[in-house]
Amino acid sequence: MKPIPAEDQDLPESESLALDNGAPARWWHKLADGRIQCDLCPRDCKLHEGQPGLCFVRQRVGDEMRLMTYGRSSGFCIDPIEKKPLNHFYPGSSVFSFGTAGCNLACKFCQNWDISKSREMDSLMDAASPRQIAEAARKQNALSVAFTYNDPIIFAEYAIDTAEACHALGLKTVAVTAGYVHAEPRREFFARMDAANVDLKAFTDEFYQQQTGSHLAPVLETLLHIQHRSACWLEITTLLIPGLNDSTPELEALTAWVAKELGPDVPLHFSAFHPDYKLSQIPATPAATLRRARRIGLDSGLRYVYTGNLHDTEGGSTCCPGCHAKLIERDWYDLLHYELDAEGKCPHCGTRIAGRFAAKVERGFGRRRIPVRMAST
Repeated sequence: MKPIPAEDQDLPESESLALDNGAPARWWHKLADGRIQCDLCPRDCKLHEGQPGLCFVRQRVGDEMRLMTYGRSSGFCIDPIEKKPLNHFYPGSSVFSFGTAGCNLACKFCQNWDISKSREMDSLMDAASPRQIAEAARKQNALSVAFTYNDPIIFAEYAIDTAEACHALGLKTVAVTAGYVHAEPRREFFARMDAANVDLKAFTDEFYQQQTGSHLAPVLETLLHIQHRSACWLEITTLLIPGLNDSTPELEALTAWVAKELGPDVPLHFSAFHPDYKLSQIPATPAATLRRARRIGLDSGLRYVYTGNLHDTEGGSTCCPGCHAKLIERDWYDLLHYELDAEGKCPHCGTRIAGRFAAKVERGFGRRRIPVRMAST
């Protein structure tokens, strides 16, 4: 695998982040030359005293690695589960969502760059322990807690501890991630997750190198691990950027790989790009591109292919692969119609829909976004 040059990684220089000493981090080792190597993700950042990794939040302090954002967040919010996006994981339910700051990718098209690229973490932070998060989510009647907004891989220790606190109270856990992680932390992380949406940003290593400063192969390995070696429910999102990853041959290759290697029941979401961060010169994704991508996915044998970030009832709805009845009708995050029971069976032909479902949903959580200030819970 070709390494990413340091100049393309935006690796920060030695500096002390304006935080306390954080919490002990896992997955690192000392090198013979005196540096410490982070073993969390394939970047393998090698750090001198006081230096953070590319993610900004995992930092060498003395002779150990510390997670500087443990217990601290960019904010807490109640969202619809469809916003993650997850269409087959308890549709219509609410999810208690939070993230921290930083990211281990360098995406030029980042849609949350104010959080993922922030080094001014003190100005962003609310704070809560894993137990406080679980209790707040239960108090808000959320079914699950999502690690989202920035990539939870970089705060894996905090996410794992919070997931265990959630499970102790009967709550589900959700990870929204790019999946750029080494094998050992991957195994431990997804063993604590009930569902995940993984960003498959493109299907060429060239795109990953040029647009994200990373590589495709580790992401494919994560997808294979989740689907075949964990109990975590998996859905995938690909943000389609005009002229960069939306060609018909690439979409045919991507969807064929998902169908063959992961299976036809893995839901795939194609989302619309809007100009942002370092790609502000590229126009927004046309609706026709999303619908073309959806058709390519269906023609590749995938049973559940969705369009996102636009009003498209046809592309947002779940249909029975047996009789083609529309079982869950959606408009963006709104549930307009719902026919499944807790077993996920089609009431018309008995075909079981892949996913995790509750009893019949009369009215979903909808488009609401409810900020939660932990200091007041």
